[in-house]
Amino acid sequence: MSTEAKPPVTAPNGAAPGAKGLNGGALGLASGVVIGLASTAPAYSLAASLGLIVVLVGDKAPSIMLLAFVPMYLIAVAYRELNRAEPDCGTTFTWAGRAFGPWMGWMGGWGIIAADVIVMANLAQIAGQYSFLLVGADSLAASTLWTTVAGVVWIALMTYICYRGIEVSARLQYGLLGVELLVLAAFAVVALVKVYSGEAPEGAITPSLSWLWPGGLSLSDLVDAVLIAVFLYWGWDTAVAVNEESDDPGRTPGRAAVLSTLLLLATYALVSLSTVAFAGTGTEGIGLGNPENADDVFAAIGPAVFGDSGLGQAFVILLIISVLTSSAASTQTTILPTARATLSMGAYQALPARFASIHPRYLTPGFSTWAMGIASIVFYVGLTLVSGNVLADSISAVGLLIAFYYGLTGFACVWFYRRQLRGRDLWIKGVLPGLGGLMLLAAFVLSSIDYASPDAGSTTLFGVGGVFIIGIGALVLGAVLMLIYSRMAPPFFRGETLRPGTADLLLDADGTMPHVKLPDSGDMSTVIAPDRSNLPPGQEPHEPRHGD
Repeated sequence: MSTEAKPPVTAPNGAAPGAKGLNGGALGLASGVVIGLASTAPAYSLAASLGLIVVLVGDKAPSIMLLAFVPMYLIAVAYRELNRAEPDCGTTFTWAGRAFGPWMGWMGGWGIIAADVIVMANLAQIAGQYSFLLVGADSLAASTLWTTVAGVVWIALMTYICYRGIEVSARLQYGLLGVELLVLAAFAVVALVKVYSGEAPEGAITPSLSWLWPGGLSLSDLVDAVLIAVFLYWGWDTAVAVNEESDDPGRTPGRAAVLSTLLLLATYALVSLSTVAFAGTGTEGIGLGNPENADDVFAAIGPAVFGDSGLGQAFVILLIISVLTSSAASTQTTILPTARATLSMGAYQALPARFASIHPRYLTPGFSTWAMGIASIVFYVGLTLVSGNVLADSISAVGLLIAFYYGLTGFACVWFYRRQLRGRDLWIKGVLPGLGGLMLLAAFVLSSIDYASPDAGSTTLFGVGGVFIIGIGALVLGAVLMLIYSRMAPPFFRGETLRPGTADLLLDADGTMPHVKLPDSGDMSTVIAPDRSNLPPGQEPHEPRHGD
């Protein structure tokens, strides 16, 4: 190797050495927070999940929002700290691979893929249904065939927007999220005003501080409700998945993730408290304990909250629009992290190289984006053909997958920084992420046991609950696919492309040493041994990318 100093190597789009060719610098902190919030789909998530939580815990629903926030915040801290060390768009795939080796890294990546593909079916169904409700076509909204057709159109449309570029995606999210949060705030304020003024319908309850503490709940109901609420918070990690397109990849995405969880806490606590207060927990009428309201609480109580006046009817329409835009926005932002996870997996040869390709004009992972969209359509149509009940069980199954890869990220942070756990780092990089991982591991195990019961969901197979079969079955399928691919392409699984437990010091490449690279990203940097034994005289490496 020549000892002559060389100029920095950049990708065709001006990205830093080793970048994957994505549109670096396109997103700032505000854009990251917007993408993180939009990915959680607050209006859709509340509409689809709040009723289920109330059925389990009654007026303690606000306390569940507070409890579920705790592991989410702790894992957001883990994401922030890991991203500082290695801002890679593969997130859990890359970090778990660094910490625990390629096999756990691959399963972490699969957890992201499986959760996102499964939830896309539910997002598409809601988007399709509300598209018809918005124009007054209630009969079409009730039709499985036409809601499926509309849902497929939404997936295709949002996939195309993601394909066209991250800046287009971010600009769209500003508008969609703005409408959503405005309507949710109006809903909560009007509901509480009517409760305290005595204008709420029969069954309304005056809020109490006891709602903020889960005392008196059984362990089973508590764990199941928290796991559903984890689904409510899920999605903020998209702010980190777009780290390589951020203006400051090492800092901005992590800050955006933490801010997103805090804003979600405020939104969910306010809306859940006002909804429970206004509708009550009764089992008849608009009561949240009524199973007929569980699938969509806003459709059930929205008209009662806003009333029959012209302004009230306008807000009812806006409420429908907010759920529609929420599910549509989340459809888009669900595609983003999965496409980037598979991009990173392709870069490290954990998936075929085609997944690592970057569109030369739009600077997006073109093949990965369309692969995600097509897989989501196939899964959605397949579940719809099997049974609507299976589709309903899939939403609960997503909670198991979320707990799996979020928890894995928490543990990866602890192990990743295990030699630096002193002083403040002991808490920020060790105790807090580890505690978040333990909480999600406990939720995963206990909920898996509960969901295995034949009466736990809407479907059963061979005496086992459908939620368990979908959630755990998805992880088993991933393990099988991993074993198959390890035979087809062993370098990644031998630790040759994503090296666990190394410092990854980088030197500008001169083309004489083998290295992992993307076909679209230009030359990459040479990897220098952690002990610098192969460092040429007179040259210095870049800063370490690993926290060890």
